Parts: sequence; structure tokens; C-alpha cells
Amino acid sequence: MTFDEIEAFFCIADQGGFTQAARQLNRSQPAISRRIHELENSLDAVLFERVGRRVVLTDAGKALLPHAEAVLAAIRDGERAVRDQAGGGSTLRLAIVGTLADSHIVDALRTFKSRFEQVSVELRTATSREVSTLVRNGEACLGLRYYADADPKLESIPLGEEKLFVVVPAAHPVTARSLPDLHALRDEKWLGFPVRQRQPDSFGDVLERQLTASGLENPAITRVDSLTAQKRLVEAGLGIALMPTSSVREELRLGSLRMIDVATMNAHLPVVAVRRANGYHSPLASAFLEVLADHTSELSSS
Repeated sequence: MTFDEIEAFFCIADQGGFTQAARQLNRSQPAISRRIHELENSLDAVLFERVGRRVVLTDAGKALLPHAEAVLAAIRDGERAVRDQAGGGSTLRLAIVGTLADSHIVDALRTFKSRFEQVSVELRTATSREVSTLVRNGEACLGLRYYADADPKLESIPLGEEKLFVVVPAAHPVTARSLPDLHALRDEKWLGFPVRQRQPDSFGDVLERQLTASGLENPAITRVDSLTAQKRLVEAGLGIALMPTSSVREELRLGSLRMIDVATMNAHLPVVAVRRANGYHSPLASAFLEVLADHTSELSSS
């Protein structure tokens, strides 16, 4: 069993296919297939099977997956620890939900770079679930996401909250910037993220809970698993949504969307930093956390 084989196996499982893994690892698909073939030979077990056009883990693959993730994280932690000990730790690898790249995070990165001019920051954007995966397997030493992750392998560090507003198209007939309740929007169709199984605290649950709490029974919600798609649909007048300012900053600037603050919808998205609970915590990551705490102290009022 080699590192390359374990890395290919995990990437296929995470990305959902050989082609996607080859693209992610910048390798040819035959090279990825060869690694899996060698790994299966060494284990005398089949790790993947095809179901239609999809590639899914076999029982043996499912048994290997958490250990593969732990191996990758341990090796990457070891590399960082040795480089830091030798004085060569000069790269901070972060994973962040794209919509969190607002002024608070940008200001924190700018301050961090001014204090550590020789440090390179590698930034990857992803969904909250993907951010946790990148941290768990060691590709990122620190992640920024919405909601604490319940996984005991991860430590979630609260940073603040983002307030959510109703987002409507620019030409929407309701022109008020604030409303006492949802009465004026009672007949609207809503756009929201899918509800995630085994994740009761997620962006997908917020909208339905808020609408119900505001007195709307059986609201019409179309689930769209893409922030960009939701915004385009709202712009087209095909629904309205609940979003933080950071998600629609550019659209607000261009005037294609408007935000309405509804008094009865006191909705917020908690923002947290995640790192491996028992992993190697590099000095650079700890330093960035300190800077981040300073720059997100007013996050709940953004």
C-alpha cells in the first residue's frame, strides 16, 4: 500500500469517480486506475463497483475509507511538523466557503500577510461539507464554514454569525427595505438549499424553520443546490430567497437584487473555523486564527 494509492482511492471516493479524481490529482485516468488496481491486488479486495454511470464503494471500500483519510491526514501533518521544525513552514493552506470571502475574511488575510510577508496562502473554496473533508484529510490545516461540524475528529471554533435577509429581484413590487412580517410576501415562491440528511443544523433547514416560525404554513420551496443558480432564478423573478449579505454583495452593487429585512425572521448563519481535533496545529494556522478572531468580532452585525 503506497501513499499514491491511498490518495487516489480517497479522491475517487470523495469526488465520485475516476475521471473527477484524475482531474483533481492532475493525473491521467489510466494512472489513477492503475493505482487502484495495485491497491486492490495488495488488499485482495474490490474497493469500487459501477452502478449505472456512478462509481460507489463496496463494503471493503467503506471499511477502508476512514483509515485512508486518517493516513493522508497523518502524513500531511508530519510533513508540516517537520518543515516547521526546520524553519521551512511558509505555506498556510485554507479551505473556505466561497460566500465567506467577504470584507471580514479579506481584511484578516490582508493583516496576516502584512505580518508574515514571506508566507504563502493557498486558498480553496468549497461547500461547508467539502471544507470539513479537506481539513479532515489534511489538505487544509484550517477551514472556514457555516455551522459547527459534529464530527468528533474536528474542533469547531465559533467566529460569529451572518444575518440573513430576504432577497428579491430588483423589480419586485415590494419596495420597502424592511417589513414587520411576511404578510406582503405570503404568496411568494421560495428558493432554498436541499435539506441534508444527518445534518439538522444546516443552511437547507433554516428557510423552512424561519417561514414556519413566521406563520407561513406549507410554504412553496424549490430546492436548488447552487448559490449561483438561486441568485439567477431570483433575478429572473422565479422566486425569492434567504441569504446573507456576503452572498449577494456583487448583485446588490449592480442593482440586480435587493434585500428586505423582515422583523419576524431573526435568522443567522453561524460561522466557524474547523481544524483537526488531534491533528498538528501549525504556528501559522494558530497565528491566523488569532488575526481572524480580531477581524470577525463584529461579524454578527454585518
